[in-house]
Amino acid sequence: MKIIYLHQYFTTPAMHSGTRSYELARRLVAMGHEVHMVTSDTEPTQDTKGWRETNESGIHVHWLPLPYSNSMTYAERMRAFSRFAINSSHRAMQLTGDVIFATSTPLTIAIPGILASKLNGKPMVFEVRDLWPAIPIAVGALKSRPAILAAQLLERAAYAGAAHIIALSPGMKAGVEAAGVSSEKITVIPNLCEPERFQVPASAGLEFRQRYPWLGDRPMVLYAGTLGLVNGVDYLVRVAADMLTRDPEVRFVIMGHGREEGALHALAEQLGVRNRNLFFLPSVPKAELPAVLSAANIATSLVTDLPCMQDNSANKFFDTLAASRPLAINYGGWQAELLEREQFGLYLPPRDVAAASALLANRVRDPRWLAEAGERAGRLGRERFSADSAAHRLAEVLQRAVGRA
Repeated sequence: MKIIYLHQYFTTPAMHSGTRSYELARRLVAMGHEVHMVTSDTEPTQDTKGWRETNESGIHVHWLPLPYSNSMTYAERMRAFSRFAINSSHRAMQLTGDVIFATSTPLTIAIPGILASKLNGKPMVFEVRDLWPAIPIAVGALKSRPAILAAQLLERAAYAGAAHIIALSPGMKAGVEAAGVSSEKITVIPNLCEPERFQVPASAGLEFRQRYPWLGDRPMVLYAGTLGLVNGVDYLVRVAADMLTRDPEVRFVIMGHGREEGALHALAEQLGVRNRNLFFLPSVPKAELPAVLSAANIATSLVTDLPCMQDNSANKFFDTLAASRPLAINYGGWQAELLEREQFGLYLPPRDVAAASALLANRVRDPRWLAEAGERAGRLGRERFSADSAAHRLAEVLQRAVGRA
């Protein structure tokens, strides 16, 4: 097959962000398929003008220079989404292929997907990574009635225009079904693990620790990811403040950047934890993340306390499994059910910081529990969420769509 893969925020391991599309696409190439990735260059140089093309592990990547960061206002983001939707539509319509695969977010990726599908008479498969517009409505990013209505209409157009839909969690599948889509039209392919990338020697974690005198051999609780409104990382700052009264030697590390970064620094100063038992570090390329996880005793996946966030399929959750590290989460839903069943980490009560701190204090110095939970995490990642398995399932979905067309 020749696959036209639309993902506005495609990244490689040398870049900062999740690499689901990279891992899936390079495996599709290894299977013998031709993959054209239409994406944006979010940090273009001043000399970059117009589309450029590169080969990334066999993936033919089409890059549109379009600055973007999580620190942008919602209005600035919407302009970036609209500009990419317009330009990528022209590009996708020019690339003749057998199938169009469009992955959100943002939801506006459906526009080039639908247009390319209709113009070229080829099926579109649509991937739902987050339940847009439910999440931006819930957090107040979409407020005006016309904007909400337009987003809801686009959501329905995306589902109606797709030959098949991929959801990243059971809850997302239920959300798509609630919009009137038949269950038979939806396949769940969760986020994925890359154990071969994340299983690094213990020396890699030790080297990371030795860079920071404040860390050394002290217990470490890690958050590595976006510092956005939906991530709710202020929760961890408050947990760190409570931990000072229980075990002041435990070190909390927040690694990342985003719109809430300044507010998190201010809160850490206010609570007296910044550079005391909580430390901020800049984000690192995905290729460097395995060493950071190797240094951590417990890694965290956090969201703000909203029901719609429980259906997430966050990269950090699966990276932690791939690295065989215990995981702590502060939300319910399918991941909490999986954690309870498989016993590879901790569920932290989202509205009880003291209880969360007590749980972490109890486990972060328990070498037997840490080893057993880490082993279970690694086994689960290999057996249930391997990138190879996800790529084969995606290929099957795409081939069925082509066959039906």
